[in-house]
Amino acid sequence: MLNWWYNLIDFILPFEWSRHVFMKDALLAILLVMPVFGMLGTMVVSNRMAFFSDSLGHGAFTGIAIGAALGGIKPIWAATIFSIIFAIAITFFKNKSRASTDTVIGVFSSTAIALGLVIMSYGGQFKKFQSYLVGDLLSVSNSDILMLCIVFVLVILLWLIIFNKLLVVSINQSLAKSRGMNTLMIEVLFTISIAVVVTISIQWVGLLIINSMLVLPAAAARNVTVNVRRYHFISIVTALVSGVSGLIVSFYLNTVTGATIVLFSAVFFFITFSMRRRFI
Repeated sequence: MLNWWYNLIDFILPFEWSRHVFMKDALLAILLVMPVFGMLGTMVVSNRMAFFSDSLGHGAFTGIAIGAALGGIKPIWAATIFSIIFAIAITFFKNKSRASTDTVIGVFSSTAIALGLVIMSYGGQFKKFQSYLVGDLLSVSNSDILMLCIVFVLVILLWLIIFNKLLVVSINQSLAKSRGMNTLMIEVLFTISIAVVVTISIQWVGLLIINSMLVLPAAAARNVTVNVRRYHFISIVTALVSGVSGLIVSFYLNTVTGATIVLFSAVFFFITFSMRRRFI
């Protein structure tokens, strides 16, 4: 199915690392998922939702545990379904409750991770799921890449449809409501897109650092941009460069790929942080 991709890489990248099929698959996965992280991360950072996106990782962890416990369903599909429900529930309670946003998220997040740990540890089965804590990008399969392609297209289409409305909602909810916008529905669609991307990526990136994939590229871009278009562009480029660089370096150093990518993103953040005064 991916012979065209393998032939293309062999033609344009005559390097040692690019000769391996698993590296070619991982590279394609990065080119599909990292732009999505960079794009969604801009709104996560702007709306101060880093804690929220981190809680979705906890929800995905619980979904994996539930899927494994039930049997007959792949853990990743159970995790996706549970994460979507989890995201909708948080968004609904956040809008309807008098409690602060971080309190609502904290309640859901702590409950989810505790439930997931209890389910996974039942019967001494926790070791089977430790890979989800760290992730393994080099284990991505052809079917995983197909799923990433579908998610990539759907998220891009959704972003084109709701971005302007989401921007208004993030700036002023009262103004958005006065314009006849269904603010709750817009937020739900956005949180669902984050939930899906986080969940399908957690098996390769790992629960411990999945939130960093969303936050760091956008945070780096925020340091050196003053308009929305440039903000998105630099965030996506940072995510892509970090992803490709982290993949290649992890191959030669034999380190965890996801964590290596995050370290590159962190380097970009500190570089742009040192440059921020020029753009204020």
